[in-house]
Amino acid sequence: MRVLSLMMGLTTLAASMVFCITASASEESQLVDSINQYRNQVQRCGDQGSQELPPLTTDARLVLPVNSVGDLQQSLARAAYPMVNVQAISLSGPKNAEAAMKAVKESFCRVVLDPQFVDIGVSSNGQDWRIVLARPLLTSGLGESPTEGKQVLAMINAARGQARQCGNQSFAATTPLAWNDTLATAAAGHSQKMANGNFFDHLDHDGRTPGDRAELAGYIAQQIGENIAAGLDTPRKVVDGWLASPGHCANLMNPQFHDMGAAYAMDPKSDAGIYWTGMFGTQ
Repeated sequence: MRVLSLMMGLTTLAASMVFCITASASEESQLVDSINQYRNQVQRCGDQGSQELPPLTTDARLVLPVNSVGDLQQSLARAAYPMVNVQAISLSGPKNAEAAMKAVKESFCRVVLDPQFVDIGVSSNGQDWRIVLARPLLTSGLGESPTEGKQVLAMINAARGQARQCGNQSFAATTPLAWNDTLATAAAGHSQKMANGNFFDHLDHDGRTPGDRAELAGYIAQQIGENIAAGLDTPRKVVDGWLASPGHCANLMNPQFHDMGAAYAMDPKSDAGIYWTGMFGTQ
């Protein structure tokens, strides 16, 4: 069952457990790290599977007192956080970050695996925890999609110029990718479908895979890879998120890819507001 959003996406969730110990600030940071590691892998949540997601960014404005009363939306307004959607998870009882993460996985996997959320704040007091996840307003004023797509390419090529660790995989510095208009067309089409269809997946609603999209656009590939992102309003945030996610990082560092196209699309009626696709290929 999907957690529904109320009051401009405002929902407060609660769970109860039976532990009792004070959690330190390091435990809060550990919980954020655990949530991000959880998001960085494909997960099963109920009857649905998730995509590999970039990490959430800790935002001090979302670190709210555990036992504060009043409207969460008003609290974020006072903290000057320009939110579009926010959800708060309240836990009572976990003795440490490990126990809190177990409760999150059991009861709130859909919330922490929701691709629209990009920021997080965690606070604790004794055995009480508060986890706030939010999506801010898009404020950057992006240029045309091909222009921003080429910015993504330039940042990825800068990353490829340095040796890098992507999770458990080590990559040497490698050659830059070349911009490919056909892959960019395929990427733009998928971003638009995700935005208009309000979904986040490599498989579109017509059942097409990244390879199908590349072929339909006219790119006959020996190899195809695809990265997607949502809710991020600058190329820098997109690339940083991919670099911090092992699978996405491995795609953009893969020396076997020679070409790339990237694009974004926006739809204010969608959950995440903005969706990005980067397609990697070798003909």
